[in-house]
Amino acid sequence: MADILDIIIVGAGPTGLACGIEAARAGMKVLIIEKGCLVNSLFTYPANMTFFTSRELLEIGDLPLPSVNVKPTRAEALEYYRRVAEYYRLPIRYQERVIQIHRTGSAATPGSNGCFEIATETGDGKKHLHVGRYAIIATGYYDLPNMLGIPGEDLPKVSHYAREGHEFFERKVAVIGGANSAAVTALDLHRHHAEVTLVYRGRELSRHIKYWIRPDIENRIKEKSIRALFESEVKEIGADYIVVQSATEGTLRLENDFVFALIGYHPDVDLLRAAGIEVNPQSLRPTLNPESLESNVPGLYVAGVVVSGIQTNEIFIENGRFHGRQIIVDIKRKN
Repeated sequence: MADILDIIIVGAGPTGLACGIEAARAGMKVLIIEKGCLVNSLFTYPANMTFFTSRELLEIGDLPLPSVNVKPTRAEALEYYRRVAEYYRLPIRYQERVIQIHRTGSAATPGSNGCFEIATETGDGKKHLHVGRYAIIATGYYDLPNMLGIPGEDLPKVSHYAREGHEFFERKVAVIGGANSAAVTALDLHRHHAEVTLVYRGRELSRHIKYWIRPDIENRIKEKSIRALFESEVKEIGADYIVVQSATEGTLRLENDFVFALIGYHPDVDLLRAAGIEVNPQSLRPTLNPESLESNVPGLYVAGVVVSGIQTNEIFIENGRFHGRQIIVDIKRKN
């Protein structure tokens, strides 16, 4: 039998780290399990991304985020969270996916007789079992992309996450989407001399594009250095082409080397449901106490943006970073 920990946290994003810090400060034995790398969601952001949020609102654990600008870059944020994890010596298991969360013992007294058995699997197929008196799910939403549901979407030439533009030098690349990630990716590809076509179903770019990005992408479209097809949808992806249905230009078959399908993401509610948490089928919000963030499963908490279901604009790092404090206060009250 594995050693019984006080708290197991699923997810090593900023919220998961903040939960781990609060648990460590309370003298609890904690383990964080992450299916990717540290702050994996931030790692998948466009390389040249700048946060909309000012640096102090991204800080956790009372450690300052050094940045030459008021709004930090992705690179600065990644370095900051690495330093946070090192400073607090947080025990994190990377590249380990949680496949089951099982409640054992007495559900009425999770701090004593009841425990959570958390089964995981690593990339090489090895399975592990971790046991904790309490568990926190802080998985975010960025790991599960919205799918196009079209032929060819499963080809290796399709990515639902941004990549650095260098590898696409002098290649024909389509970017599907009209919000921040699509705009930043299209600009980065253009500046690495890719031939970029932006495909978006809206009549114009999303109104949510950050104010310092909008004039850049609009000017590149205006000067035709980035081709934009509005009111358009990609209907098929082939090995060396895409088929686009455009309201203004009809059906187009375009030569293509790579596709970035950046149309949004959604939370992993399957893990919540499998653990016994009730999830609203429309909003995808988990059932929980808003004060303690404890779910309908005693001793099992939910933290970060996954709390808000599909309304991902309600919770960000700025407010999710305080969830750990709420949870640990409640756990200490029970013990």
